[in-house]
Amino acid sequence: MIDLKDIDKTWTLFIDRDGVINHEKKDDYIRNWNEFRFYDGVLDALKILNGKFDKILMVTNQKGVGKGVMTLSDLSEIHENMLDMIKENEGRVDKIFFCSDLANDSYYRKPNPGMAFQAKNDFPSIDFNKSLMVGNKLSDMGFGRNAGIHTVFVATTNPEIEFPHHSIDFRFNNLLDFANQFV
Repeated sequence: MIDLKDIDKTWTLFIDRDGVINHEKKDDYIRNWNEFRFYDGVLDALKILNGKFDKILMVTNQKGVGKGVMTLSDLSEIHENMLDMIKENEGRVDKIFFCSDLANDSYYRKPNPGMAFQAKNDFPSIDFNKSLMVGNKLSDMGFGRNAGIHTVFVATTNPEIEFPHHSIDFRFNNLLDFANQFV
């Protein structure tokens, strides 16, 4: 087990979007920017994490695009506005990887590791042994495990998930609680 105090600027942070960065809609999708709401403390958390990690990469399943309930243009507008707000608050996300595939067994759909390997292709210096995956679902933790990445569970939407759990290395109430470990 790693010690969070050993993390330095050589580490990569993978982070989920819905349910970690922003409020998610139960059994539905954030379809446009007007529906997007940051969780309290997230912008502060990303400012802290900006100074701690070499790369911050978002990995998000976006089945709503594949189902046609939103367009790629809608998703791009959400991400552009989100990134602008994060940057205005001195945080950063270096790149967003998303999977709009409908098939649950798609290599790119979490919990499968495809987006991690896309990231490694774009950023060859990534070392999965020196990476963390922050998410709010067991599929996020599975993604981390399947790519050899350490896992951080935030209990924003699924506080009933038991801990200790074989897929979870660390558990926090939310992203700010996690980020405050580095202050």
